[in-house]
Amino acid sequence: MRLRITTPLAVLVDEEGVLALRAEDRSGGFGILPGHAEFLTSLAISVVSWKQADGGTRHCAVRGGILMVMAGQEIGIATREGVLGEDLATLHQDILVRFHADAEAERVEHIAQVQLHLSAIRQIMRHLRPPPHDGGTFP
Repeated sequence: MRLRITTPLAVLVDEEGVLALRAEDRSGGFGILPGHAEFLTSLAISVVSWKQADGGTRHCAVRGGILMVMAGQEIGIATREGVLGEDLATLHQDILVRFHADAEAERVEHIAQVQLHLSAIRQIMRHLRPPPHDGGTFP
């Protein structure tokens, strides 16, 4: 199979002869072998591992992304950020921890932005509402 892993800035992997691939989405880990059915899934922050034709294994930590299997012979992964590494333990300990921390920081920042937007909308609505009617007669 052919494997391509891309980020918005680079092609991290473009490799022929992949015998098997292991990845993880929100439902858990899964494997892909040659002849796999067409497939599309959203990857979790995780490590993608694949077996090469020469018997070696390679790994890439991905910060989420999309995985597609096409015609049972091509695997494409588009990820926001990826880091190649030979040592699986280091990828898990260092890179995935950083990816999770970055995702949490983005989540907190997003919440703060939404709160600011809601506050601005409330202020605008306060100025657009007509003043309350005091029950008197019209002039």
